[in-house]
Amino acid sequence: MKTSLILLLILFAGRTMAQSNTESYPVDPDSEVQEGVPKGEILKFTFTNSKIFPGTSREISVYVPAQYKADKPACVYVNQDGIQWKAPTVFDNLIAKNKMPVTIGVFITPGKVLAQSPEAGDRFNRSFEYDGLGGNYARFLLDEVFPFVESQKATDGRMLRLSKSGNDRAIGGSSSGAVCAFTAAWEYPNEFSRVFSAIGTYVGLRGADRYDILVRKQEPKPIRIFLQDGSGDLNIYAGDWWKANESMERALTFAGYDVNHVWGSGGHNGQHGTAVFPEAMRWLWRDYPAPIKAGKTKNQYLTDILLDDKGWELVGENYGFTEGIAVNAKGEVFFQDIPNSKTYKVTPDGKAELYIDDSKKASGTTFATSGEMLMITGGWSEPPTKQLHRYTKPMKYEVVADEMPGNDVTIAFNGNIYVTSPDGRERPSKLYLIRPDGTKHIVDEGLKFANGVCLSPDQTQLYVTESATHWVWAYQIQPDGMLSHKQRYGWLHVRDVDENAWSDGIKCDRDGRIYVTSLSGLQVVDPLGRVEAIISVPKTKGQVSNLVFGGPEFNMLYITCHDKVYRRQVNVKGANNFEKPIKLPNPRL
Repeated sequence: MKTSLILLLILFAGRTMAQSNTESYPVDPDSEVQEGVPKGEILKFTFTNSKIFPGTSREISVYVPAQYKADKPACVYVNQDGIQWKAPTVFDNLIAKNKMPVTIGVFITPGKVLAQSPEAGDRFNRSFEYDGLGGNYARFLLDEVFPFVESQKATDGRMLRLSKSGNDRAIGGSSSGAVCAFTAAWEYPNEFSRVFSAIGTYVGLRGADRYDILVRKQEPKPIRIFLQDGSGDLNIYAGDWWKANESMERALTFAGYDVNHVWGSGGHNGQHGTAVFPEAMRWLWRDYPAPIKAGKTKNQYLTDILLDDKGWELVGENYGFTEGIAVNAKGEVFFQDIPNSKTYKVTPDGKAELYIDDSKKASGTTFATSGEMLMITGGWSEPPTKQLHRYTKPMKYEVVADEMPGNDVTIAFNGNIYVTSPDGRERPSKLYLIRPDGTKHIVDEGLKFANGVCLSPDQTQLYVTESATHWVWAYQIQPDGMLSHKQRYGWLHVRDVDENAWSDGIKCDRDGRIYVTSLSGLQVVDPLGRVEAIISVPKTKGQVSNLVFGGPEFNMLYITCHDKVYRRQVNVKGANNFEKPIKLPNPRL
């Protein structure tokens, strides 16, 4: 029995080696040194001063084309794992033939934390830097590597100047290096627009197996991507590389990306990638300098919500921290600058003007059917006031509830008020009901930082975000206003670099979609609790904290993003708590 097993293993290993050794691909002439083609030079450096990956040492090779002149910034190609694909020769040929622009190549090896003694081993950072999701590696390039390269000179004294335009930047790699390249463009599409991915590791090492789903759910970004893989690629504990690359190609196509691919039968090596690299470069740089534009997704949820020609517009900026955004029956939008204790109103032309100059550091804000503004105050003040105020006009209010340590608030058409009351991140939160007669009741407790709160369009369900997890909770509202049938309802995406979704503000549109602000952007949950779309938001100092549908038609989506406020016209209308409840048809199951 053992002998038979050993023979099978030897036979399998032999076939694998034979397959690898018999891989053969046509040689692209642009991979070969050609007579009369000017040759660029390669500069080699050691980089040890990273603050993003502290303690690491790595080699950086810089290809400078012969045609480069220091009077104009050059395009940039970045490659992980150092020089691959016979890239300098390919660049020489393609630049000479005007098949790609004058491009400086930056070839970077993964970092190592060098051992302190001969008896110790180095720490190898490759998987941490390449397989990990998030923006760290892109920031490493933008903030550290590119400035370092520009501080160097070619051997003839030419200064090295790199273009700052994302349309002029390409990035590539193989295996984990390919995921790294895609991640850089995914996180910063305005900084890296062209991606070469060979035998990409879109599998379960550090979360890249989620990319095909995220690609399908998010708005397409202005990225062009060329994929290569072979059916003999790895199929191990982390996943099936071949099927993962197929899935990525299908996801990118579904989401409207400019994507090309070359599939083969080879294994997890660079032979096929080297063979197709010239083709990939010609395709990625075709029609340059025309900018790469985002395509049109087939995600019906996104196309139902968003308008093609409408993006985010800045409403106001330079606030302390914006939150508590709300709308009244006229469609007028108001928001809070909590640290500065001010309430702002958005004018019809989309600008913000001061409305209340001392809001008692209000956070949660909503409007009643009567038109009165309700604000939870004092959570940030010292000492905290912990009150719910009802405003009839600016600077004129009455206290609806005292000793109310609240965060967010909503009021139903029938006058019942619901307040979330987190008590720090560690202690269980409370939910309060305040009836029209002023009586106050604790209707639930125990959530981990209960934060945003809103009513379903028919006002029979109460949705509450639980910031310290990835859940949106649902409660059925009883005729007396009390809550029952508590349930984990909305399942939210969590970024790889975070421990929770940090969901915050929440609102519904008139079709029953639930919009949740989170560290990942605006996650749109269907009436069954499934995230069907993620709307990207502008990058600011912090995350998007709250949202509301404003304007006369309630079809202008407003968001508060740390120190800024934005708006965007959409193809849906908000469901308002001060209007009569809307009964919706049964959702599609």
